[in-house]
Amino acid sequence: MLHWALVFLVVAIIAAIFGFGGIVSAAAGIAKILFFVFLILFIVSLFTGRRSRV
Repeated sequence: MLHWALVFLVVAIIAAIFGFGGIVSAAAGIAKILFFVFLILFIVSLFTGRRSRV
């Protein structure tokens, strides 16, 4: 998921260089959402992975 966030970030940067405003805002929004979803899932996996299996 982090990979896709970075892909959309690169698309947003390239679109910004060429002046496509609508594509920039859409790609940046998608990249931001994917990054936060990745961050939340990463934190959840850290806590669930540390439980002892007694």
